[in-house]
Amino acid sequence: MRAVGRVVRRRVPLRLHRGLQSVSLFEIGNSLREARLRKRLEFREVEQATKIRSRYLRALEEEDFEALPAETYVRGFLRAYAEALGLDGQLYVDEYNSRFVTGEDSSPLRPRRSQPRKRPGRGIETNVILLALTAIGVMTALVIAAWKFSSSPEPAAGPGRPSPSLPQRPATQGPARPARPPAVRVTPAKLLVRATGGDCWLQVHADSASGKLLYQGTLERGQSQRFVSRRLWVNAGRPENLDLRLNGEPVSIGGASPVVVLITATSVTPATSRS
Repeated sequence: MRAVGRVVRRRVPLRLHRGLQSVSLFEIGNSLREARLRKRLEFREVEQATKIRSRYLRALEEEDFEALPAETYVRGFLRAYAEALGLDGQLYVDEYNSRFVTGEDSSPLRPRRSQPRKRPGRGIETNVILLALTAIGVMTALVIAAWKFSSSPEPAAGPGRPSPSLPQRPATQGPARPARPPAVRVTPAKLLVRATGGDCWLQVHADSASGKLLYQGTLERGQSQRFVSRRLWVNAGRPENLDLRLNGEPVSIGGASPVVVLITATSVTPATSRS
């Protein structure tokens, strides 16, 4: 056995279609149970932290995935439970997909995010812009100074002395500044979600699946949540149990199967678990 982070891996031989190979796996349920016991947590404490019912947490530790309503619940619960225990949630989802999901339902492994590369020459462009702004500022200051000098009052002429007439200097106009386009105001999506027909597991992110997590858990019957964002990514396990109001108007996101949708102030469109 070897430890990876806080996850215990075991070598378990698996028979594949093209011969006998050895694949490094770990026991999902046992590693979750050991992590919980190390933290001395009871199921009811984890339930309060993750909004996942204790019977579902116990089913995950026993790898009784058939006790959960759908695979969407399994992946979401595995990720939330593992991350609540300080583990890598994506590692558990990948392990579940590789061992228990086959065919079209299996989701591809999520690639690790890499730091964005800095574009070469970005610093040069910034310096050029700063120099241009400095030149515009100097020219503007010179124009203002010339205008003040040309408009200053002339000294009074002495008695019997004609006042000299100075040629008027034409006012120099500075470079015209480009007009700024009017700002476009985006109406945010104001979504009110009520569980009227029964319980429903719900996950809501701002903008996309990788955006800020606004809510995750089981919305019990009679409870409601309100969300406001430019765009909302919504994953609902039992959408038929929900009543939704978008900017005060009723909307529907699906029937009796789990759905993932993107909601703006004017539209509701289907999405994927990674969009």
